[in-house]
Amino acid sequence: MKTFKFTINGQTYDVEIKQIEDNNASIEVNGTEYNVQLHQEVKIATPKTPKIVTKAANLQDGESFMKKASAGSGIKSPLPGTILEVNVSVGDTIKRGQKVLVMEAMKMHNDVLSEKDGVVKAVKVSAGQAVMEGDVLIEIA
Repeated sequence: MKTFKFTINGQTYDVEIKQIEDNNASIEVNGTEYNVQLHQEVKIATPKTPKIVTKAANLQDGESFMKKASAGSGIKSPLPGTILEVNVSVGDTIKRGQKVLVMEAMKMHNDVLSEKDGVVKAVKVSAGQAVMEGDVLIEIA
């Protein structure tokens, strides 16, 4: 049936499985035949590595995924993080795509861009401030 080569404590053995019937097997080890009783097959589980599936971001030059969190009349924080710079003041006129602040989230510096044209009504954060996901950062009129 099958032939195997084993080395045990430096000694090499040629093992041939002659016949298996139910839980009894006839094997030959280095020319000597043996009848052996089989017990349950030992299965070694191999760990499975999960596959990471990511979608490509459809961003234009200079655009950050962070701006996607802007909604309504304000710019909201898309992730928990820390504000590094605020680039606008109350009363400033801003254009769509303009960088309004820089935020550190997940150990990365991210430019937060305005999604629409408008006038800055209120700046709710300052440099060094920690924010949570969904916090309003800047209000736009």
